[in-house]
Parts: sequence; structure tokens; C-alpha cells
Amino acid sequence: MTSSVNQLTVPVEPAVAAFAPGGAGGALDLALVAARAAATKTLEETSVLDVGDLLGITDYFVVTAGRNDRQVRAIVDEVARGVREAGGTQTRRVEGLAGAEWVLVDYGSFVVHVFGLEARARFGLERLWSDAPSVAWDSALAGERSQG
Repeated sequence: MTSSVNQLTVPVEPAVAAFAPGGAGGALDLALVAARAAATKTLEETSVLDVGDLLGITDYFVVTAGRNDRQVRAIVDEVARGVREAGGTQTRRVEGLAGAEWVLVDYGSFVVHVFGLEARARFGLERLWSDAPSVAWDSALAGERSQG
């Protein structure tokens, strides 16, 4: 069963993970796919945090931002497309898409947080999880960026 929200088709039932965590094509690989996909739609910094040892319910946070609600939705759509094309898991849950101030996309082994600029500054997710190691990734691999 799926639900279409603003042209994003979101599964509403949990799916079995297509990848084994930690292995080739695992949670980190898919989180990096999500980060690269997000980076193609925004000029704002996209970060990947390894929260697995601190949180226990997910392994990675991908954190990024858009300058307006339209760009936030474009980032969410691009991340969903990128993860799907990489053969990744279906989303378990999407929250906040209607307001597009802070959209949370839960893939189980990683969670993508797409903020509006003001919300990112206000909530300071990277600051709150500053004990989590930051995963180095090359945003240049994302290809050409657009302002969505």
C-alpha cells in the first residue's frame, strides 16, 4: 500500500531491507547515496552523522536543508529516487512533508532530515548530536548542483 504526497509515493508499510547493515550496499552506502542525491538539489551543507552507537534505533542521520518549501520537497523527492534506484529499502515513514519545515524520512537503518534554513538553525540537529562522528563524503561526487 502506498500514499502519494506532493508527487512523492511513500510506502506506508515497512519493507524488508534489501541490504545487510554494514555490508556492501549496507546502511552507510545507502546513507551516502541519500546525501549525494540531496546535494544535487541544494547548495546548503549536507552532513552524514554516525549515530548508531549513541542512538540504537538507526545507524546514520543525513542532514541537509533547502531554502524554501519547494526546494525541501525537491530534495526529499530526489533522495527517494536515488535510494530507490540504488536498490535500497523503502521508506518506513515520512513526517513533516505538508509543512516542509522539517521533513524526516525514515529508512530504518538511516534517517534523512531535510530542513528549511530557519528550522535547521533553530533545531541545531548537528549540534545536538555533536558526539556522533561525522562521516566524510565527497559532495563533488554528487555531480552538478541546482538550486531546486
